[in-house]
Amino acid sequence: MYKVFGGKRSRTARVLWVLEEMGLAYEHIAASPRSDEVRDLNPSGKIPVFMDGDDVLLDSVAIIQYLADKHGKLTFPAGTIDRAKQDGFMQFACDEMDGVLWTAARNTFVLPKERRVPEIKVTLRWEFGRSMKTLAARLGDNEFLMGDTMTVADIVTAHSGFWARNASFDVVENSVNAYLDRMMARPAYIRMRDG
Repeated sequence: MYKVFGGKRSRTARVLWVLEEMGLAYEHIAASPRSDEVRDLNPSGKIPVFMDGDDVLLDSVAIIQYLADKHGKLTFPAGTIDRAKQDGFMQFACDEMDGVLWTAARNTFVLPKERRVPEIKVTLRWEFGRSMKTLAARLGDNEFLMGDTMTVADIVTAHSGFWARNASFDVVENSVNAYLDRMMARPAYIRMRDG
């Protein structure tokens, strides 16, 4: 059985969501970042931490792509044009959404006070807004990023969108908000959130 360490109000939610989408058995240990339990597996103390038997994997993107490749779900095959396009969406979500939100969080409560630059959040909100316009254009009228096929890129994009809403980053594009609402209504997401 897979083991997942980390709280649901973190990138750990991505891993739990993928496991729910795939219908795979797992044990969730709601360990806090930098807890002894986490540091025993990841010296940085960061979550999520994922175990497949004795093997330990770190970083939510690596974990969910591993699961997708291993189980042949929520992904296109490596070496295909569709996989390259999927990977492009994943990079977009990580760079243009997650990275911006994480920089804002670090300058709000993560970094020591003397290292924070609160003024940067104005620029980050502007940058995020531009990225949402790009996402709306790339998404178009599709149900998912890759048309009618959901992939792990949707998990990271939607999770980052939910994070943005919780952090009061404006998502003003109607198509992006409708996409996020569809993703939040998925039974697997609800099971992950409420379970």
